Amino acid sequence: MVKVTLVSDRLGQGFFPQKTSIPCCIYNYAPVISRHSIKQMTAAPNQFVARFRPLRLPRVCVAVTGTDPVEMVEKAEALVRDNTFLEFRLDYLPRPALALPRIKQFTEYHPHVSAIGTCRRVANGGKFRGSVASELDILTKAAAAGCQLVDMELQSAVRCKRAQLERLRTRAALILSYHDFRGTKKLEETLEKMVAVPADFYKIVTTATTLHDNVVMMKFLEKNSDRHSMIGLCMGEQGFISRVLGVRAGSAFTFAAVSEDEKTAPGQVTAQELRSTYRIEQVDPATRVYAVAGDPVAHSLSPPIMNAALRRETVNGVYVALHAKTLKDLLTCVREIPIHGLSITMPYKEAIVSHLDNTDAHTTKIGACNTVVRAQDGKLYGFNTDAAGVVRPLQQRISLEQAKILVLGAGGAARAAVYGLKERGAEVYILNRTLGPAQKLARSARARLLKRADLKKMTFDVIINATSVGMGNTRESPLNENEIKTRYLFDMVYDPPETRLMKMAKAAGAEVIPGIEMFVQQAARQFEIWTGKPAPLDEMLLVVNRALEERAAAKNAANELKKR
Repeated sequence: MVKVTLVSDRLGQGFFPQKTSIPCCIYNYAPVISRHSIKQMTAAPNQFVARFRPLRLPRVCVAVTGTDPVEMVEKAEALVRDNTFLEFRLDYLPRPALALPRIKQFTEYHPHVSAIGTCRRVANGGKFRGSVASELDILTKAAAAGCQLVDMELQSAVRCKRAQLERLRTRAALILSYHDFRGTKKLEETLEKMVAVPADFYKIVTTATTLHDNVVMMKFLEKNSDRHSMIGLCMGEQGFISRVLGVRAGSAFTFAAVSEDEKTAPGQVTAQELRSTYRIEQVDPATRVYAVAGDPVAHSLSPPIMNAALRRETVNGVYVALHAKTLKDLLTCVREIPIHGLSITMPYKEAIVSHLDNTDAHTTKIGACNTVVRAQDGKLYGFNTDAAGVVRPLQQRISLEQAKILVLGAGGAARAAVYGLKERGAEVYILNRTLGPAQKLARSARARLLKRADLKKMTFDVIINATSVGMGNTRESPLNENEIKTRYLFDMVYDPPETRLMKMAKAAGAEVIPGIEMFVQQAARQFEIWTGKPAPLDEMLLVVNRALEERAAAKNAANELKKR
C-alpha cells in the first residue's frame, strides 16, 4: 500500500484547492491517476474496471442521437476528431439493437474514444418502450460492442437481480442514474437509495427552478464526491451554471449536445460552446467566477465577449449567464457560490442598489448599478460603467467640452449618458415621451428639457438614442427624418446592428456610431474593474460582431424555413 497526496479536482470550501491523502494500490501501468481512478481501484475488483482505471475522462461527454443506426454512427464519426467522449443514446432509435454492430466497428476503429451506452426507458424520461429485461440486454450488448460505460436508471436497476448487474459491471463501468424533471430536492435521500446498488458512478440530474438550486446541487457534490464517483447537474435554463461549474464541485464530467437542435435534456449546451466559450477543460478550483444576471438573459452577448477577454488576457476566470427570476434568488446565489464579479442588466439595475455595501459616485447619482464586485470578505460593491460606454466612443471622435448633445429617453441608460456627459462639460438636452421622468432628470443633472416641436429648428453635435425603440426590428424609430439634424448619431440599440434611425441618419449625412461600441466599452470598463488589467478592446469588438452576424444568419435561416 502507498499513500498518494492529491490536489483535489473538485470545488473545495470557498473555491480553494484541498489536499487529500488516500491510501491505495498503485498499478504499474497507470501513468496518470485521478481521484476517481483511485476510488475505482479500491472498489470491488472486476475485469473491466481493471482496464478502465487508468483513464482520466474528459470533462465533456457529447450525447449522440439519430433516427437510424447509420445516422447515429455517422454523427459520431463527424464528432470524434474534437470529442473523445461520446454517449450513444440508443433509446432514440426505433430498434436499438441494430446499431450495436456499427458501434462495435466504430469503437474498434477509434480505440482512444470513451463511449457510454444509454437506453433509457420512457418511464424514466427516455424514449425506449421495451421492458427492463430488454434494456439490460441492450446495455450488456453495448458493453460487448465497446462501450466502456453504460447508463442505467435507478428505477430499472432495482428491478434487476444483483447478479445481473454484477455481470454487467464485469464488461463495463456502470453509471447508476436518477432524473428529477420537476425540481431539485431530497438529494441525500436519493443518493442513499442509489448507493445500495453497487455502481461505478452515481449520477443525479435534477431540474433547477431557481438559481439557488444550482447551489444546492454543487454543495451536494462537494459533500459526497470524496466518498463516491459522482455526476451531477441541473437541467433547465436556470440550471446552466451547474453544467459549467459542477465539474469544480465534484462532478466527474458533464453532458453536452451536438448542436442547438439536438439537445437530449432541457437546458443542455453544445459541446463547442462549453469548450470554446467557457473553456470548461481549464476550469479548476482557482478559477474565478463572473456572471451576467437579468430576466431574461438567454440571448445576452456578454458571455462570449467576456470569456474572450479573460482568455486573451490569460485570466483564470469563467463568465456565465444567470437567469434570475427574483433579486432575492440572485443575491443568494451570488453570496453562496461565490461570484467574484457580476454584470447587472434589466430589471435589477435599480433594485440591487439598496442591497450593496457601497457604491461609486456614478451609481449614487444615476441610481442604478450595472457592475458588482464581491470582495474577499463577502461585501458587495457597486459601480456603473454605462457612462463610460457612452463617453469613450464620443471622446474618440469629438471634444465633449461645450458639445451640444441631445439624449433621447430618461431611463437608466439615459441617466448614465446625461451624467457622464455633464461631467465632461457637454451642453445636454433631454427629450422623452413622458414629461415627469425627463423633468426630474433635467433638474438633478442640470440639463435642459426639450419639447419635440423644437427639434425641427435645432441642430446638435450628437444625438443619442438611449431608448429601446428599434430594438429587435428595423421598422421603428424614435425620430422622424426631418428631426435628425446632427453631426453624429449614436444609437445604443445594437440588435439589429443597423436600426431604422441609423439608416435615416446616414441618409441625412450624419456619421453613425453603432450601439455595439457602447456595449463593448462598458464591458471593457467592467473587465478593468474586476481584473485590474486593460481590456482587449479589439478582440472584444471582433467577438461581439461575429456573434451578431451568426445570430442574424440563424434568424434569416429560420425565416427561410418558415416561408417553405
